[in-house]
Amino acid sequence: MPTVNVYEAKAQLSRLLEMVERGESVTIARAGKPVADLVPHARVDIRFGAMPDLQFDEATFDEEDAEILQMFGLT
Repeated sequence: MPTVNVYEAKAQLSRLLEMVERGESVTIARAGKPVADLVPHARVDIRFGAMPDLQFDEATFDEEDAEILQMFGLT
């Protein structure tokens, strides 16, 4: 993983982004200390319905819970 200083990163940002698009990672350093990594964006697919058999009783959520009301001083 190549390391570049902040000045070079500002001057060569397009080239660095092209490297990242090719799958490479680049470290940006200030005064020789790494402060950031440019890495390829990882797309995360969210899967809804991962638990299609999950069941719940809707009545459970319709009733007020006396203990919860008491905890919030609502009784």
